[in-house]
This record gives sequence, structure tokens and C-alpha cells, in this order.
Amino acid sequence: MAAPSRPPATSRALPAFVPATAAAEPASGLNVAVLGSTGSIGTSTLEVLAGSAGRFRPHLLAAHSSVAAILEQAHQCRPAWVVVTDPAAAATIGTGALPVGTRLAVGPEALDELVADPAIDRVVSAIVGAAGLRSTLAALEAGKTVALANKETLVMAGPLVMRLAAARGATLLPVDSEHSAIHQALRSGTSDEVVRIILTASGGPFRTRSRESLQTVTREEALRHPTWSMGPKITIDSATMMNKALELIEARWLFGCPAEKLAVVVHPQSVVHSLVEFIDGSVMAQMGPPDMKLPIQYALSYPARHDGPARRLDFTQGLRLDFEPPDPVRFPALRLGHEAAARGGSCGAVLNAANEEAVRGFLAGEIRFTDIADMCSRVLDEHAYQADPSLDDIRRLDVWARQEVVKWARV
Repeated sequence: MAAPSRPPATSRALPAFVPATAAAEPASGLNVAVLGSTGSIGTSTLEVLAGSAGRFRPHLLAAHSSVAAILEQAHQCRPAWVVVTDPAAAATIGTGALPVGTRLAVGPEALDELVADPAIDRVVSAIVGAAGLRSTLAALEAGKTVALANKETLVMAGPLVMRLAAARGATLLPVDSEHSAIHQALRSGTSDEVVRIILTASGGPFRTRSRESLQTVTREEALRHPTWSMGPKITIDSATMMNKALELIEARWLFGCPAEKLAVVVHPQSVVHSLVEFIDGSVMAQMGPPDMKLPIQYALSYPARHDGPARRLDFTQGLRLDFEPPDPVRFPALRLGHEAAARGGSCGAVLNAANEEAVRGFLAGEIRFTDIADMCSRVLDEHAYQADPSLDDIRRLDVWARQEVVKWARV
């Protein structure tokens, strides 16, 4: 399915998104928990905290098994808590390895408990993949303001997550550059004035490659992104444009937006991060260099804005902005994203799990680059669809989808 053409102005209106009562910053600064602190978003978040002149303080850092990296971060940041969710990795941390005043907690249960600590003001959810769902739900259950970088949380369980946030008075603020841009642009009008939300995509390293030539893409080629510096999983998702498929689903739930009002445009420079079209024909775009520190800081400081360490656009130099429609033949993942956003239910959880396993298989040399979207399509088509899955249903389908990809990869 190609990206939808402009829908009529009478399409169903978008409901309100972020509550207007988002907490203001206390005079003494905000205590921040960084979940996934050793990943690309986590390290950028720590740069934002370090450059905040005391407005934000690292209170808790969490990682799964990257012990050396999180110990180095702990000595730099001096948080109250370090959480390592892999018990085997945590067992390698010797006595005295942490700085004075920093305590160690071990396991996912400990993380669930600590993110609910009243001392924590904002939680940055930056654990990559399905693994980030559990701790995000724990933070929302506690009514926290969550800066969400883990798109899989909403892809897998969008309705459940949004209902929980509403019931607990929690606030979700997007950290993905595209969704942060949409959030900012939506402030230019009312929800019933929105005609279309347009997510921009860089097109990745294979924007001009033929579908046939993509069958021989190597791991090294796929990991060379032209504009962004990201972890390997997200970089491969950008190369297949599955990241944009998942972002369509995320936008569906985050902004309460029907699938027919969502579109994608390829913008190779990655300067315009997304756009919102209004009923009068006005299009609001948010611009900035491809630097994740800007949306991270916006999510931390919202509703205020502050100076920070993010790069700035230099308008004394020439600036070119190109836009082109995505090629659904070259990038079939986009069709899957539109389909999953439109059907809802269990589709997002199944697509996300299949993609995570397929990307792992490609990085391990077990399948071809083009097999990623093909396997995801097959799993999505063959799963037992559920219109309103429970959290247990989502977890079961997550396991099933991964097993199906592994089974087909061995054929």
C-alpha cells in the first residue's frame, strides 16, 4: 500500500495529545531516570543533563548488561542508583566499583520498583526493542512523566499504554525526532483543524538502490547511515524503512490519529523532522540538525524551552531541502506499517517482534537484507489476529512471531 493521498478535510478529528497540565520544573531541578543509559539515546540524554546547568539531574541509570559502560557513567554522573537488569552481568561488579553514594540494584523487578520512586520526576525510556515495554508500563503505572524513546512500547501495546497513562494521570512526551516534531507542530492549531500528519524519512543508505540490488546488501553497507548516528538495530530499521513503519503505528496511538491521516515523505537531508498539514492548507514543519539531543531536551523541559548542547542550523550557509515520495516497491516495510496502523489490535506486536528477530538474523548473517520485510509480511499475514489483545496476549504473540521467523530462517 502506498502512502495515502491527501484525505478530505472532513476526516475524523484528532483528539488532544499531551495534557496541558504537564508538570513545570521545580526551582531545584528535575531528577531524571535514564533507562537504557548506555545506548545511543541514553548517552545523548546524559549529554543533555550535563549541559543543563543543573536543571536536570541524573538520579537513576539503568542498563541490561553493559557493565563497563554504566560504571563509567556512574563515576561521571554520580546518580543515586545504578540498575543492571541482567543478574549475571551484575555479578561481575566488584565491591567498591561504584562511586560513594551510588547504590546498585539488580534485575527487572528492581527497576520496576525504582522507577516508581517519588524522588524521580521524569523517566527517559530508551531501552531498545520490546524489552523496554515493562519498565515503561511501571513508570506510567506510577503516574510519571515519561520521555518515550522506545517506540516499540506503543507499537506493541498502544491502546493499553494510552489507557494506562490516562487512568494514572501520567504524561507521555515523544523523544523520536519525528514525533517530537509532530508534537511541536500540532501546537499551531486545534485538533479538528488537522488534515494530515506527515513523517519524514531520510531514505537510509539505499534510497536510490534498485529492489534487485538490495538482495546482496551486506551488514557493513546497511550500517552506514548517511545522516544519523544510531545503534545497529535502529540503523538497520532505517535502511529497510521499517523504522518509519513502526513510527506510523506509534503516531497512530500517540496522537489518536486514524491511519488514513498518516503519510510518509522521503527527505534525505534529515533537517525537517516531520510536518503537520492544517485544513486551510498551511503546513507546519519543525526543523533542526539531525541531533537527538534537541528532542530529548524538549521532552525533558516541556512545556518550557532552554538553551542546550544540541547543534544549530547555520543559515549563513546554503541549505537544500529535498522531498520525494517513498517507493513502496523498494521499501515494502512501509506497506506493513500502514496496514498495522489501520488494523490495530495485535498487528503492531507481531510486526515488531518479527522485525526484531529478522534484524538479528540479518546482523548474524543468517538471512538476506530483503528477507527482513518479506518475513515480517509473512508472519503478519499468518498470525491469529486479535482486535483487543491483553498484555498476556501481546507477550504470547511476541514469542510466537519470533519463533516463526527463526523457523523460516532455517528453511
